[in-house]
Amino acid sequence: MQAFRQLARTPDPGGARLLLDGVHLVRDARAAGVEIEMAAIAASRLRDASEEAALVRLLAANGTVVHTVSDQGFRAMSPVRAPSGLVAIARRTPSDAGGICSRRDAFVLVAVDVQDPGNLGSLVRAGEAGGATGVLVCAASASPFSWKAVRGSMGSLLRLPVASGLTTAEAVRCVRNHRGRIVAAVPRGGRSPDAIDWHGRVALLLGGEGPGLNDGALAYADDAVTIPMAAPVESLNVAVAAAILVYAARRQRVSVGDARVRPDDSRPSTRSERP
Repeated sequence: MQAFRQLARTPDPGGARLLLDGVHLVRDARAAGVEIEMAAIAASRLRDASEEAALVRLLAANGTVVHTVSDQGFRAMSPVRAPSGLVAIARRTPSDAGGICSRRDAFVLVAVDVQDPGNLGSLVRAGEAGGATGVLVCAASASPFSWKAVRGSMGSLLRLPVASGLTTAEAVRCVRNHRGRIVAAVPRGGRSPDAIDWHGRVALLLGGEGPGLNDGALAYADDAVTIPMAAPVESLNVAVAAAILVYAARRQRVSVGDARVRPDDSRPSTRSERP
């Protein structure tokens, strides 16, 4: 059980192995075609006619190593205070920044100093829901591959390309190398979301809780966007801000067919990037 405890303490730096907590994430992994390397189930759940028991039987039939653990032992190895009864280790093909930035329809979220893993996971979830094509995680951000981030993403981290371990400068260079534009989210002084040109290859810089984007990150921006807010509210949670801006971008990108998700078709667009 050491492998589960190790991943709970220290996420895999490149995200090649992810700790999944609960039946829903394990199901999402299977649906996404992600390999389940091993799983562990609490003995009481195996005895019951539970969702967990049915799922581990499917996993075992497909070659996954399944461990049955006493309830006490499971509580000791589970990353959460109220154990779900099922944990698993998934093997994921790591994504690289170059591949994320080079897509013809690239709309990339760049998380800078987002230190709360739950917020980071929610940001990834908002990105996938709104048609972002990838996420770059930079600077002093939390690991997007921790169990908290994976849980916060509700499975989006299993599907959306995510790369981490970059400096902000490296992320920006990657975007610029592929002729992308940089839009920075700022609490005040930027243009409204509908006034921004979201077409083509675009990267949206989002700062962490509290201070937001630092001056160094802002210096890279080609444009700045501000979400209009009623007084006295001055800022939003980074994942909430990401969701609002992603959907503002999606409205434009869908209109010309360069969004990853279209209203009438969930398949990727085959149209060329707007000149």
